[in-house]
Amino acid sequence: MLLSLLCAAVVLKGQTQPYGQIDVADLKLTACDFEKGASAMVLFDKKTVSTENDLTIITRHKRIKILNDKGLDAANLTIGYYSKDHLETISDFQAQTINLNNNSLQFTPIDNSLIYRQAADKNWKTIKVSFPAAQSGSVIEYSYKVTIDFPGAISDWDFQGDIPVRYCELDTRISRGFTFKIFPRIFSTLEKNIKERTRGGNEDSTGTHYLWAVKNVPSFKDEPYTTCREDNIQNIRFFLFKTPFDNMTKRAETWPRVTGIWMNDPDTEEQLKKNLSDDDTLLTRAKLLFTDEEKIAFLFNKIKNIVKWNGKYDNDTENGVKTAWGKKWGNSAEINLVLYNFLRMAGIKCNPTYVTTRGNGKLESDLPGMDNFNTQVLTVTTRAKNTYILDASNKFNTYNHIPFNLLNCYALVFDPAVKSYEIKIIEDPQPLKKVVLINAQIKAAGKLEGTVHVLSTGNDKADNLQQYTNLGETKYKEELRNKDNNLTIISLKRENMEADSLPLNEAIDFQLDLTSSDENYIYVNPTVLTPFNSNPFLSENRQAVIDFGNVNSYSIKSFYKTPDGYKTESVPQGVSMAMPDKSISFKRIVAAEEGVITIRYTIDFNRSIFTADEYPVIRDFYKKMFEMLNEQIVLKKT
Repeated sequence: MLLSLLCAAVVLKGQTQPYGQIDVADLKLTACDFEKGASAMVLFDKKTVSTENDLTIITRHKRIKILNDKGLDAANLTIGYYSKDHLETISDFQAQTINLNNNSLQFTPIDNSLIYRQAADKNWKTIKVSFPAAQSGSVIEYSYKVTIDFPGAISDWDFQGDIPVRYCELDTRISRGFTFKIFPRIFSTLEKNIKERTRGGNEDSTGTHYLWAVKNVPSFKDEPYTTCREDNIQNIRFFLFKTPFDNMTKRAETWPRVTGIWMNDPDTEEQLKKNLSDDDTLLTRAKLLFTDEEKIAFLFNKIKNIVKWNGKYDNDTENGVKTAWGKKWGNSAEINLVLYNFLRMAGIKCNPTYVTTRGNGKLESDLPGMDNFNTQVLTVTTRAKNTYILDASNKFNTYNHIPFNLLNCYALVFDPAVKSYEIKIIEDPQPLKKVVLINAQIKAAGKLEGTVHVLSTGNDKADNLQQYTNLGETKYKEELRNKDNNLTIISLKRENMEADSLPLNEAIDFQLDLTSSDENYIYVNPTVLTPFNSNPFLSENRQAVIDFGNVNSYSIKSFYKTPDGYKTESVPQGVSMAMPDKSISFKRIVAAEEGVITIRYTIDFNRSIFTADEYPVIRDFYKKMFEMLNEQIVLKKT
């Protein structure tokens, strides 16, 4: 019996306990043993879901350990719920702070007067709580019950959050007659993974008991070159596929059925056949142009500047194309459908294209539905068989480059003429080229002075134009300095802002104090004002896919004139290296003659997406590449 009790205690440790029952060892914890430096950690988080009397009942019990003062933010709790028509209600809420004083447990319950219920908007309400007596070393815990006036409401569950999680469990029973498609995205080792039929159930997701549990889940951290939190956080997503209230003869949703309904909708056909009034004679002027490309460029640039975006992404019109054109104001779908109709009237073949953008979460392709997409753009094909993807809602977009927020995203492309569709991933095989030209003089006083020309195309150009507009010139120049207090931007000149076919040319006159230099030696890092100031891949591990968006190609060419009275002690040597699969390559060519040192770097990417499993190879390559980028020119006084 003693052995059994000891085993039970071992199993219990690090999992769940009844409300108010806690191990003293948890109060004595000073650090998270699986994530160094964590300021707080979830000891356990348990959620149960069941159906009672045509209602969904959810209970949750969560306990958090505050490890130091930086973790005190965890003691401020906000819980949101959908309150419209009393669909969701919260009851049985209790919360307390637990401290250890002189080896005695001290419980400080939340007084009801400190629980604030308020409306967030017309549909949502929140409960806000601040835990009293919370301090470094405290444990806070709370529990509550959510009652939903629908028997098949299973919400998504995140196993991962902003602080590490020692144990997390979801225990749910799906009622007979309800079918869900379940999408687990779990990278940590499953502590429990149970699926068992309940009475009256079957092999589908109906009448089934599920239990998932994970241990030692690291905190979620935003990682460079990825899409959005929703794409990468560890979670389980539930999509209600069928209910017992559905007509038994109802067919399951499929893409042919979903797209067929859309294409045969009278409102859809009406919005695609609007002959808009043309007080600006846009159509007349477009028809005078010779090629399809010229017509597309002209109409795209006119519409994106005439019709202002209201800041809302939408996959459908709110007030209709005609109203948006009349007000010169609309959401993303309305602006692009205005463009669609002008292109159609100009004789250009257009395809309405639904997209889920990079920041909206990736499409689950086996869940047919128009609600999967958050915006509508255009796919346009010319008679010369050139294809463009157009989004006129952003005035900084260009007709001849795919906007960054659409790259590597799913798209549903319609052909209204033959009522067909295609689901595809939007990719741009053409490299996004960025060129940096440096012409500088090394001064004997330990300074570097010169001019850098930065030539940006496509999305780099759009980003720079938008950033300049948002920040203004003074703050934009501060951004160019990249927090280098030794660098001074003397002047900035910009050309080709409006020309889609030409790169943005930014001429930057600068001065840099070479602080590592002394009376005998001058040291120069030859990558000043380039895109390669710091290595983005320093973390030992990575969870998210690396998604650069574009396939990139960088060319950096620099000329450094050396001062009189100094000789070249050392310069970086020519080198060439590549990833094992040739997906990324790096080359450096160096020449030194007649007082001028010339260095050229070429960095080419043949892929834009790399899996998390490939991260160790990427990390190793970037480490070597940045070591080479940081190799300095060394001059010695003669």
